[in-house]
Amino acid sequence: MTAYLVLDFSILDFGAFRKYIDGVPAFIAKHGGRYIVQGVEPEVMEGDWTPERVVIIEFPSRGHATEFLGDPAFQDLKSVRKNTTTSKLILVEGCV
Repeated sequence: MTAYLVLDFSILDFGAFRKYIDGVPAFIAKHGGRYIVQGVEPEVMEGDWTPERVVIIEFPSRGHATEFLGDPAFQDLKSVRKNTTTSKLILVEGCV
């Protein structure tokens, strides 16, 4: 079943975050993922959720998404994101 990583984030240090922007697409592709939404500023339609930027990445399965997040070679870039942004990340499965 298709799975999605949904990232809500604010960039604290764009210069340092650039390393993540440049490096992460290769890891996403390595695990069969693709961007559905890439760093856009969302328009809040209801409620009090106020994300600054949103990314949605589609993977063929939950396993592909968790392998992406746990990939040992990805951990340095993951640390870059954690150190240069404030973020919230969720994993959800699709309907089909």
